[in-house]
Amino acid sequence: MSLKEALKDKFLIGVALNADQITGRDTAGIRVVEQHFNSITPENCMKSESLQPQEGKFDFALADQFVDFGEKNNMFIVGHTLIWHSQAPAWFFVDENGKDVSREVLIERMKNHITTVVGRYKGRVHGWDVVNEAIEDDGSFRKSKFYQIIGEDFIRLAFEFAHEADPDAELYYNDYSMAKKEKREGVIKMVRNLQSQGVKIDGIGMQGHMTMDFPAIEDFEESLLAFADLGVKVMITEFDLSALPSPKRDAGADLSLDYTYNKSLNPYPDGLPADVYEKWHNRCLDFFRLFLNHHDKIDRVTVWGVNDGQSWRNYWPVRGRTDYPLLFDRNHQPKPIVEAIIKEAMTIN
Repeated sequence: MSLKEALKDKFLIGVALNADQITGRDTAGIRVVEQHFNSITPENCMKSESLQPQEGKFDFALADQFVDFGEKNNMFIVGHTLIWHSQAPAWFFVDENGKDVSREVLIERMKNHITTVVGRYKGRVHGWDVVNEAIEDDGSFRKSKFYQIIGEDFIRLAFEFAHEADPDAELYYNDYSMAKKEKREGVIKMVRNLQSQGVKIDGIGMQGHMTMDFPAIEDFEESLLAFADLGVKVMITEFDLSALPSPKRDAGADLSLDYTYNKSLNPYPDGLPADVYEKWHNRCLDFFRLFLNHHDKIDRVTVWGVNDGQSWRNYWPVRGRTDYPLLFDRNHQPKPIVEAIIKEAMTIN
């Protein structure tokens, strides 16, 4: 039995695709995706620096192939991500002299980008990560260029522009370290404010970038239930579980972190010892048990990559490591966790 068959009455099971899978070069990876998953998210090809590297000059070649792949396989297609301070082209925020643009200009650039991208895939992309990572771990607004130039209103505007471009698409807010109490409260406040203004926001994506000791499952569950109480869909959007020691325990997915490589941070270059793998397996299964226990509140669980060798965790927050964070090994073979998740799903009504 495949993951998608076992989970069909629980939630969508999704996966992030890289360029080799989207273009068909990674044939083994494609077989895994087609067998086990019923939702796809692009790892990088729909980020703004990829879609609009120069103002007004869009490159949809890879994104078109991504959407075609999802349609061919009858999958739930997620667009990731429309507005994000990271992996945005440098021109987005500055004028021809390199100075910050005005509020009006940045709003117009946002609108043009969102309208063009969402409009192109109207009726084809089913859900969009509209805004990504706009809240800091302490619950305050991230002081990104979007925030500095426009203010917190940039979030409302992004959702409104996306809704105008495709009224039927689901619209999500996506962020990491969502188990932290302060961040949870900041996101809840932000979403309630949007709802009070009549803004369409359909779901919250809880990025699942886990380590062996962060977050506490109880804290993650508390946030999951709090977000569900807002009346929106809850999704686990970027699940992976690093087996390696983390230089910063609660880093979440902070791309600004970049630690120098040393051997002590890369202890398993030739494979996980049996005892470490058992701990990884049990912690991964505990998270999926949590998801299954709350399947009435969770719409989708998406793993962030097909196999261990393709995971970003091999180069973040320390480059050059060998990590084991996903459900399939470097040879595209299912780890025992896949069968364990399937068995667990079959025991839950």
